[in-house]
Amino acid sequence: VQLQAYGGGLVQAGGSLIVSCGASGGSIMRMVMGWFRQAPGKEREFVAAITWTGGLTYYEDSVKGRFTISRDNAKNTAYLQMDSLKPEDTAVYYCAAEHDRGTWPTIKAQDYDYWGQGTLVTVSS
Repeated sequence: VQLQAYGGGLVQAGGSLIVSCGASGGSIMRMVMGWFRQAPGKEREFVAAITWTGGLTYYEDSVKGRFTISRDNAKNTAYLQMDSLKPEDTAVYYCAAEHDRGTWPTIKAQDYDYWGQGTLVTVSS
């Protein structure tokens, strides 16, 4: 499965942006989808994850109430809606997929099987 994150860009603080993750070469059905981010000079960190049914979601504390992860299995795509953006949300955002092993929530990068190239989100103050 190949993943490609897209939709990043420049947005003002307080604004909104949605980034998408398209999959090809296979289906994301029965895969946990996750979003991670890496800010300049920092390690990659977990942002959000969603089960393959979409029934459960999990968020890193700093984005709770502001970000929403979703998926459309028919379109083989996952999404991250980001609202009330802050300058500290500036980072390259990566999507990832994990064959569901029943270890929910999947928050460790090493547990994901597939990764996409990132998309840069820049939040100006």
